[in-house]
Amino acid sequence: MKAAIIILSDPKAGEEALGRMFNGLAAAYDFKQKDTEVGIYFQGTGTRWPGVLQDPAHPVHALYKEVEDRVIGISCGCADVFGAREEVEKAGFDLITDNSVPGTSGLPSIARIAADGYTVFMF
Repeated sequence: MKAAIIILSDPKAGEEALGRMFNGLAAAYDFKQKDTEVGIYFQGTGTRWPGVLQDPAHPVHALYKEVEDRVIGISCGCADVFGAREEVEKAGFDLITDNSVPGTSGLPSIARIAADGYTVFMF
């Protein structure tokens, strides 16, 4: 099995969003601990999380650091739309553009991720 974790929740949306992001990272951690191939993608308003999670004082920072090496990248088009591109670039993550959605700079291709044999989990 291979797993793709897609984080869509918005760090500005409170506890429910924090819970979704936390559970997404916890799932990635679980897969990683079991030596299952896992990749994390930040998409939609979730593109705001990498900048937030860089703060060592954030309650999920330690978990994030455990799975940071599994982050495949950030949706370029979403980072542009939701104002996260500067933070994403500062954090050094790849901006993914393989799904050329009209009117955007591109997003991750969920069709390609699935075709590559990944089970997709969205949080």
